[in-house]
Amino acid sequence: MSGKIIAGLIVVISLIAGAAIYYLQVYHFYEPVKATGTDDVQLTLMVTGAPEPILYEDFEAINADSSPIRYRACFTTQQSLAMMSETYEPYDGAEPLVAPGWFKCFDAKEIGRALESGDAIAFLGEENIEYGIDRVIAVLPDGRGFAWQQINHCGEVVFDGQPAPA
Repeated sequence: MSGKIIAGLIVVISLIAGAAIYYLQVYHFYEPVKATGTDDVQLTLMVTGAPEPILYEDFEAINADSSPIRYRACFTTQQSLAMMSETYEPYDGAEPLVAPGWFKCFDAKEIGRALESGDAIAFLGEENIEYGIDRVIAVLPDGRGFAWQQINHCGEVVFDGQPAPA
């Protein structure tokens, strides 16, 4: 009889721990980002290499202190992709990271498909927003834009435990 009780307790404790881990990963650490309304979306100029705010509306973002790559944002812009691609630095190797399911405006699969097909263009938002982490901005032809933070080449090397490249 006591074996059944112990097994039952192990199952209950495992379920509680699993639910707690799920809640912590998906909900607890994320917080809404308070928009300034002027410089929440920045792209790096080709000419100067400096980030510059762009025109945007409907900004919505989340972030977490627990990881530098948990930032996700959605916005709309009236700026054309043609003008943006002539003005701002493109970002090669952009890979949108999956957002929590409850953050409905950010669909990493849709963004990834649009980037692969060439419908969307990825731009460098800000290089080394934190060491080894770049902010990437992707814009679709309909003006919907998305932002996330991605580990860059230097970050990959350092996070693997190797010395930082030059």
